[in-house]
Amino acid sequence: MAFTLLCAQTQKGKATFYSKRATGARTASGERLHHDSLTCAHRSHPFGTKLRVTNHANGKEVIVRVTDRGPFSRGRIIDLSWGAAKALDILDQGVAVVEIEVVNENIIPFKPPVYQFPEFDLGVSKKPIGFGKDWRKLKKRMSR
Repeated sequence: MAFTLLCAQTQKGKATFYSKRATGARTASGERLHHDSLTCAHRSHPFGTKLRVTNHANGKEVIVRVTDRGPFSRGRIIDLSWGAAKALDILDQGVAVVEIEVVNENIIPFKPPVYQFPEFDLGVSKKPIGFGKDWRKLKKRMSR
């Protein structure tokens, strides 16, 4: 039996970020953290989920990938990597109000080509099918 974790499609709340000194630390997914990577920690979204994070103060947004669990501080909904925090321009504040939205990866960015298949006429022949005289000749040879 498979269970699916249900999360709200959008969340609004406070975001913090990892220190630059956290570079090299292992995340809950087993990956090593790098301060320039666009990753985050979220409590419930599965590892690998891509999230669009929008800073409400300035409208800047960034897409991050969930690689860690947290934040476990009250009132916080996401911990961003230093690079993601820099892209959202929240390094000076330390904490910012953001909106999180799951990025839908199932959207196909192109229209598949329309194939033209050849038409075949599979009509029935009006001429009777048979071996006729050739069959009789073959029958005589075999009986010899």
